Amino acid sequence: MLSTGTQAPDFTLPGIESSHDDEIHLYGLSERLSETPVLLNFYLFDFHPACTDNLCDLHDLSWFTVDDSVTVFGVSTDRIFSHREFGQQQHLDLPLLSDSDGSVAESYDVLYQEFNDHKRIAKRAVFVIDTDQVIKYAWSTDEPSDQPDWEPVQEAVKAIV
Repeated sequence: MLSTGTQAPDFTLPGIESSHDDEIHLYGLSERLSETPVLLNFYLFDFHPACTDNLCDLHDLSWFTVDDSVTVFGVSTDRIFSHREFGQQQHLDLPLLSDSDGSVAESYDVLYQEFNDHKRIAKRAVFVIDTDQVIKYAWSTDEPSDQPDWEPVQEAVKAIV
């Protein structure tokens, strides 16, 4: 996992904007950082129970839902069409990005080469990145059922907005 204080690797990924969006958009990290800091939330699979809990918890956090001074991206190696259905079923209103080849997860050093017979899957991880593209908070786990403690994430976001 990349550590705090390091430069965040740039990327451009396809994704959906929200649960009610039918269009596929391209999201560039450096482009978004020109507007706001970014919280990257990597997760394993759409519809995995622990991932559903993770993204729903993130979506339900009141400091996130009322604060448009930070952009939150959910990133997994699932495809856009899975993201769209997952977002609709869970009523998620945050962009879900498709890192379909695992290259972005690999650049952040949060990639399982193999997980339960699936190749190149993102680990559960959270990064807070400031507008200078520097990682201000980093957390990752090898245990898919582990969930991040959102309080230090919130503190890291508050420190840079």
